[in-house]
Amino acid sequence: MDDSEPIRILIADDNAEFRSGLRGLLAAQKDLLIVGEAATGADALAQAASVLPDVVLMDLQMPDLNGIDATRRLVTTSPHIGVLVVTMFEEDESVFAAMRAGARGYLLKGARKAETLRAIRAVAGGEAIFSPAIARRLMTYFGRAQSAPAAILPELSAREREVLTLIAQGQANEAIAVHLALSLKTVRNHVSNIYAKLQVADRAQAVLRAREAGLGSDGH
Repeated sequence: MDDSEPIRILIADDNAEFRSGLRGLLAAQKDLLIVGEAATGADALAQAASVLPDVVLMDLQMPDLNGIDATRRLVTTSPHIGVLVVTMFEEDESVFAAMRAGARGYLLKGARKAETLRAIRAVAGGEAIFSPAIARRLMTYFGRAQSAPAAILPELSAREREVLTLIAQGQANEAIAVHLALSLKTVRNHVSNIYAKLQVADRAQAVLRAREAGLGSDGH
C-alpha cells in the first residue's frame, strides 16, 4: 500500500452507537479514512466489494451473517483486505475461530484508543496483532499445549503401546499375556499389528523402535 494514501477502513458492526464512537476516533486521524459502514455480515461483504477497503473492523455477532463466516468469505475472495476483529468475546473458541477464518488481528471492545489505532495500522501493514488480554490468553493456551506430552508412537493403540513396552522390557508373549490378563492368541495378534504399523520385521527391530521412543526403559 502507498504510504501517501490513507488507510481505507470499513466498519462492520450492528451497534450504531459503537460505530459512531469508532467514526469519531478515526475521523481525527489524517492517515485513516472511513469508506463505509455495515450493520450486517452480508452488507459488510457487499460493501467490501464496492468500496475496496484496506482494513475491515469486523464484529463477530451480526445479523444475516456472523463475523466469522463473513471474515472467511472476505479473505477467500479478497485476501489483500486485512480483517481486524473488534468484539466483546474473548473466550478461546472465538479467538481461534477468527484466526482460522483468516483474521489478522483480534481486539476487544473497550480497548484504549491508542491500542485500537495501533492495531488498525498494524493490520493494514500486513502484521498480525492481538490486544494484550488476548495475547495473554494465547500465550497461556500455547504454553499448556507445549507442556502436554506428545503421543508416543501415535500409530499404535494404547493397548499396543502397553504390549510394546513389555516387549522392550524383555518379556516373552506368555509373560505379557499373564501381565495384561490377555489370551496368548490376543497378544500374538497385538504383536503382529505392532510389527505391521511400525514396519519392522522382528522382535529386535520392534525393541529398537520402542527404545528410540523412550518405551521400556527404567521400568516404563
